[in-house]
Amino acid sequence: MKYMLIAAGSLVVPVVLGLVAILAASAKVHKAAVGRVHAKSADLPGNEVGLVLGTSKFSGPRKDRNPHFDHRVAAAAHLYRSGKVRHLLLSGDNGTRGYNEPADMRAALLALGVPDNAMTLDAAGFRTLDSVARARRVFSQRRLTVITDDFHVDRALFLSAHEGIDAVAFPSQEVAMRDSAKSRVREYLADVRACLDVYVLRTRPRFLGVPIELRMAGR
Repeated sequence: MKYMLIAAGSLVVPVVLGLVAILAASAKVHKAAVGRVHAKSADLPGNEVGLVLGTSKFSGPRKDRNPHFDHRVAAAAHLYRSGKVRHLLLSGDNGTRGYNEPADMRAALLALGVPDNAMTLDAAGFRTLDSVARARRVFSQRRLTVITDDFHVDRALFLSAHEGIDAVAFPSQEVAMRDSAKSRVREYLADVRACLDVYVLRTRPRFLGVPIELRMAGR
């Protein structure tokens, strides 16, 4: 029993430190988003470019449609049709053969009536950090509207501020808790990683490459 108590006691300190780190990171990330998240498109300031953050089109072992993907695409199409953005920068992972988040978003947006010349694909958005950094350093965007899930917008805005981007966010339709609980829990750990990337590790995007000019299509 004595050894069991000692072992249990030895776990208390790292657990407490871990919780403190999560709470501190979450507070830091949330602060960067205050006043910049607009759930109603009517309240959203207009911007030339909307940055749509990618995710898989399918989820689960049965390859069901991923509601996070569908809701982000629907939100992006809505902002384009309502004139809140003129161009969509579709940023996601295309790191392996046969998996291409930006191309999947493009196909879905075409089906929703967004013209091809109003979209640019960024296939090196492997993480949110990469997507945001590339929006600034490769695509030269200083102002933009981030389009992603409600639980993801704070971290995207935190990273945007770090890159010197004046960003606002439009959260996509909320995904039911039964389909998003794991993602919401992981987001707390992602906040810690974001703070480490920015303040400790000074993490750079995996790939930058040459600058690319976004060509705005007329309506």
